[in-house]
Amino acid sequence: MKLTGKHYGIILFALATALLHISLFPDIMFTLNGLGYIGLLAAYLLPMPLFQERHNLVWWVFVGYTVLTIVLWLIMGDKNFVAGTSSAIGYYAKAAEVLLLAFLWADKPK
Repeated sequence: MKLTGKHYGIILFALATALLHISLFPDIMFTLNGLGYIGLLAAYLLPMPLFQERHNLVWWVFVGYTVLTIVLWLIMGDKNFVAGTSSAIGYYAKAAEVLLLAFLWADKPK
C-alpha cells in the first residue's frame, strides 16, 4: 500500500489520540482505549493479508470505535476544561478524533 496524504493524517491523529489516552495511565480504561487505537491503526495500514482482505470491515470498525469513544465521553466524560489538567485532555483527544474521522472518511473504501 502506497501511503498518501490521507494516510499520513490517519496516522498522525490516531497516534495523537492514542497517546492522549495512554497519558492518563494508570487509568486502565483510558490506557486500553489508547492501545485500541494503535491496534486499529496497525490493522488498517499494515500489509497483513488477514486485514487487507477485510479492509472495508476494518474501516467500519475504526470509524465505529472512534465514534463510540466520542459518544462515551459525551455521556461520562469530565467536561470541565481546565488547561494543563487531565480534564483538558478529553477536549484535545476529541479534537484529534474528529480530525481522525475526517481523514478516515476521506479514505473511505469504495
